[in-house]
Amino acid sequence: MSNPTTPNDATTTKTPTATTDELKGIEYHKTAAKHHEEAAKHHLDAAKHHEAGNHEKASSSTVKANGHHTLAHEAQKEDSKYHAKTAS
Repeated sequence: MSNPTTPNDATTTKTPTATTDELKGIEYHKTAAKHHEEAAKHHLDAAKHHEAGNHEKASSSTVKANGHHTLAHEAQKEDSKYHAKTAS
């Protein structure tokens, strides 16, 4: 008979544990995603500004979007290095 206060194997959930190095890879993905989201937001803003005829604001939003694209790309490059290192 099992003890009702002790969970058995069927009810126990295991939480995944990541090494410090794996956490770094996870952060690269999250960082890239955050910047892609921000870039998309600024591109949508640029489109709205163009539609409203405010091309100066559209230009500013485009510059911000491009900055976030650059930051996302840098995070992706670091992630690629991480994957290349772990694949060897």
